Amino acid sequence: MHEENTPAPGPTGIGEEEYAEFLRLAEEEGFEADELGGGVAAGGGPQPVLAVVGRPNVGKSTLVNRILGRREAVVEDRPGVTRDRVTYHAEWAGRRFKVVDTGGWEQDVLGIDAAVAAQAEFAIAAADAVILVVDATVGATDTDEAVVKLLRRSGKPVVLCANKVDGPSGEADATALWSLGLGEPHPISALHGRGTGDLLDAVLEAMPEAPPETFGGASGGPRRIALVGRPNVGKSSLLNKLAGEERVVVDEMAGTTRDPVDELIELGDRTWRFVDTAGIRRRVHLQEGADYYASLRTAAAVEKAEAAVVLLDVSEPISVQDTRIISMAVDAGRALVLAYNKWDTLDEERRFYLEREIERDLVQVRWAPRVNISARTGRHLEKLVPALETALESWDTRVPTGKLNAFLGELVAAHPHPVRGGKQPRILFGTQAGTRPPRFVLFASGFLEAGYRRFIERRLRERFGFEGSPIQVSVRVREKRGNRRS
Repeated sequence: MHEENTPAPGPTGIGEEEYAEFLRLAEEEGFEADELGGGVAAGGGPQPVLAVVGRPNVGKSTLVNRILGRREAVVEDRPGVTRDRVTYHAEWAGRRFKVVDTGGWEQDVLGIDAAVAAQAEFAIAAADAVILVVDATVGATDTDEAVVKLLRRSGKPVVLCANKVDGPSGEADATALWSLGLGEPHPISALHGRGTGDLLDAVLEAMPEAPPETFGGASGGPRRIALVGRPNVGKSSLLNKLAGEERVVVDEMAGTTRDPVDELIELGDRTWRFVDTAGIRRRVHLQEGADYYASLRTAAAVEKAEAAVVLLDVSEPISVQDTRIISMAVDAGRALVLAYNKWDTLDEERRFYLEREIERDLVQVRWAPRVNISARTGRHLEKLVPALETALESWDTRVPTGKLNAFLGELVAAHPHPVRGGKQPRILFGTQAGTRPPRFVLFASGFLEAGYRRFIERRLRERFGFEGSPIQVSVRVREKRGNRRS
């Protein structure tokens, strides 16, 4: 209990005993518990990294899902679904390691396929060990042999995986892969789980031991920021510019990113974890295959994040799709920053109409910090960190109960609730139920209309700030009772 929670006369003339009773009820219902989220205890040193590589459509993402024991990577029965290198945390036989899923590697390709192949090569360079996945039903192809040459040059330990061996009849197909010169091929079925345990045992032998974990270190960790928006607004370009490298595939084709991609980035003297997400298309329930699952993973990434940076393309009118994405972030209770991208392309006429669109369509999020940026050129990216810090500080804000009730007393005295049906509900007192985002519970003698609750929210923002954070105001109706003696 905070010292300001000492029972005191209520904000609207309620007596000390009744006010103390309401405080007791609030405590019983858990409204004073500070439900902090997000922070994860810092572990020991870095975990070993396992890269899963191979040509397109050999089952790499299916194998990654099998290693993780859950459907994490987007899988579809056609080549080219995975494009970026995506990292997951895994555990086998009591040892923890990171698994990096990659796009299909091909030789002599151009455009987006070349970018995908480059991402796979980056993954190999950063890995401690590699699983090369080969389709045993097809056998070793020229592309597989080219991947083997790439792996030999890297000098990394390689475990050869012969995938799609669904039964004893396929064992001969796996044996033929000895010709690749990588040692014993491990026959598995990533789809059904056959042989994956033996494969992982071999992987653990190839990987270096993880450093011992340490406990009792500093809590918390990098703040987790989701980059969200509709397809082709520049999310991946922004992540690459912030990271200072081609971390994710960027292409003119909309919908390049399928899986959420994490990257630790040093900005403003601190480390942030930025998550590039798949663009959210117009109607999720009408999507099919990889795009449908990518949209679900984007929504999950927003839920896991602490703040969302919603990118809007200033060269196009603000759409219903944009407002729906913003609402998704607000409904998830995340801190919010609006990044107006491609600002360097804006002319005076478009700027005039954009300001009118913002006033008309984004009135519900006037409280969100706004940054005008260019992910392509890096213009004004330095403004992103102060905006995020402001939003996250608001997201963590707690208003002392005494200050809150003094504010409510002034508000109700100056602007009482309208009389409805001959009755005028009163706010008896309020308390902050928690943070991340700030949640307030008002105990009242009757139902408070939605318009009056919105009025209270606006005044809360005017008094206490909350720039960049949604706030939630709920009402508990407590019918007035006679004085009780315990």
